[in-house]
Amino acid sequence: MKLLNRLEKKLGRYAIPNLMKYIIVLYAVGLIMGTLSPLIYYTYFSLDFSMVMKGQVWRLLTFIIPNVAISDILFVAIKVYLYYMIGNALERAWGAFRFNLYFFSGILFNILAAFITYLINPSYILSPSLEYIYGAMFFAFAALYPETQFLIYFLIPVKVKYLAWISGAYYIYIVISNLYKGNVLGVIPIIVSMANFLIFFFATRKYSKYSPKEFQRRAKYHRQMNEAKNQGNVTQHNGRSAITRHKCAVCGRTELDNDQLEFRFCSKCEGNYEYCMDHLFSHEHVKK
Repeated sequence: MKLLNRLEKKLGRYAIPNLMKYIIVLYAVGLIMGTLSPLIYYTYFSLDFSMVMKGQVWRLLTFIIPNVAISDILFVAIKVYLYYMIGNALERAWGAFRFNLYFFSGILFNILAAFITYLINPSYILSPSLEYIYGAMFFAFAALYPETQFLIYFLIPVKVKYLAWISGAYYIYIVISNLYKGNVLGVIPIIVSMANFLIFFFATRKYSKYSPKEFQRRAKYHRQMNEAKNQGNVTQHNGRSAITRHKCAVCGRTELDNDQLEFRFCSKCEGNYEYCMDHLFSHEHVKK
């Protein structure tokens, strides 16, 4: 997180806002090329490192143009809409710089995969596309918004977290299937694209909540909350039971303990939970 923050301060002004709009333009270009000639992409634009080494360096950029066939226009339109929605959601959540970094690092990983493949076997042409990069975007979206529902076939509502598990299982199947067939080089684009997601995902996690002190603090908090709930608003005061108007959900103090105490309800807790001023801003919000 510190590294990302420093990079964003120095390079954030160079980020491309609304990046997915330009991706749609690339799909339009790919559709035109696919309509004019289905082979034009592979002849001049695919990431063929044997041709890059001969001077066709533009292939390092042009391979991101999708190879779209006019016969698949309906399927491609649905897919582009989905990618556009996911990309915009990630950009809103992360900001333009971090989304740009995630997207372009995926492209660099794919270029690296093609280069490694060329070094291992120059006759093996690995022509990566953006499909696995979009797959990494989908996993990032599922990690951020797991409860979002998609309509499968416009009818069946399915939460995105389940679709992500299914997609992950499918990618694992592809990897295992290629390895079983001896096609080791063919799994490199999948591995590097998923590595991009894993690196970015784990690099932005906050691990302090898993520390022993944090577990101890949470246990103490829940114990205090349970004790306060069990006591309700009936309090022992001077050896007698008394009904109080206010009671802190953390420490259990009431207005009878100190007439100077002030109590407030928390608008972020789900339910009617009241806290004294000592715990109003320090308690953990209750979520059902």
